[in-house]
Amino acid sequence: MKDLKRNIAIVCGGDSSEHDVSLRSAQGLYSFFDKERYNVYIVDVKGQDWHVNYEDGDIAKIDRNDFSFINKEGKAVVFDYAYITIHGTPGENGIMQGYFDLIHLPYSTSGVLVEAMTFNKYVLNNYLRGFGVNVADSILLRLGESYDAAAIEKRLGMPVFVKPAADGSSFGVSKVKNADQLAPALRVAFMESNEVMIEGFMKGTEISIGCYKTKDKTVVFPATEVVTKNEFFDYDAKYNGQVQEITPARLSPETAKKVADETSHIYDILHCNGIIRIDYIISKDAQGNDKVNMLEINTTPGMTPTSFIPQQVKAAGLSMKDVLTDIIENQF
Repeated sequence: MKDLKRNIAIVCGGDSSEHDVSLRSAQGLYSFFDKERYNVYIVDVKGQDWHVNYEDGDIAKIDRNDFSFINKEGKAVVFDYAYITIHGTPGENGIMQGYFDLIHLPYSTSGVLVEAMTFNKYVLNNYLRGFGVNVADSILLRLGESYDAAAIEKRLGMPVFVKPAADGSSFGVSKVKNADQLAPALRVAFMESNEVMIEGFMKGTEISIGCYKTKDKTVVFPATEVVTKNEFFDYDAKYNGQVQEITPARLSPETAKKVADETSHIYDILHCNGIIRIDYIISKDAQGNDKVNMLEINTTPGMTPTSFIPQQVKAAGLSMKDVLTDIIENQF
């Protein structure tokens, strides 16, 4: 009898500094999926090496012509759907999405343009600013370009954040408190990307919130408040536990609604697909009211059991298994 289950590839790995973090997200997703409904395989992608990771440690090579593989019984397995959980290139910048479009395989993220745009923080901020989204002022520098530290300080003030413009990770990000610290911070950022964004500092409460939509509904999860003693929410805070995460965030009902509405609005502006996570700074305006400022959008958010999205799904009284099934079945 033919197996009627859909074959799902959890596509992980990638070529960025966050390759191993992506493998952890893949394991988290694997534990969440409904195995009675789906045949689930973890596909590790790095450079030219694409293979299925079996639970017993064996691997099977992926045929990149059609993204299939030969299983242990000698039969070809063709995938029905790809759940992309690569943090960084090629899964978060549109490259993998373009490949899946070419072979007509449905996938979990937004399309090529949206992925490329959300991956480049500078491009994204300037695009969304045109739709009235509050973002910090920023300056883009390309590798080898000259710059005037005094002019940057005059325009953006201090402190500023120096971050790789096109990178999905927390690597290469520095908080710069005076103009003298700019040069070393730029050197670190240029090690991760050929374009670097210098962004004005926004004082306030950092929050992160997930959202997904299907044909008939919008789901915005409760926000998570990020409290860290580090200078900012850096790699150690994110992955080595140097942070306090409070879900739901300590926001007034009015501000919580404002954040949820803005998240849904941005999702629609970009015509996103699947689960996205948006980071904000909640600052105060001149009248002392809460102001919602967008920091960045993550289209392949972390999916380890302790990541923001699973926390938020739980706080919403939902299960990851049902959410993933909802997203996948929406595409068929």
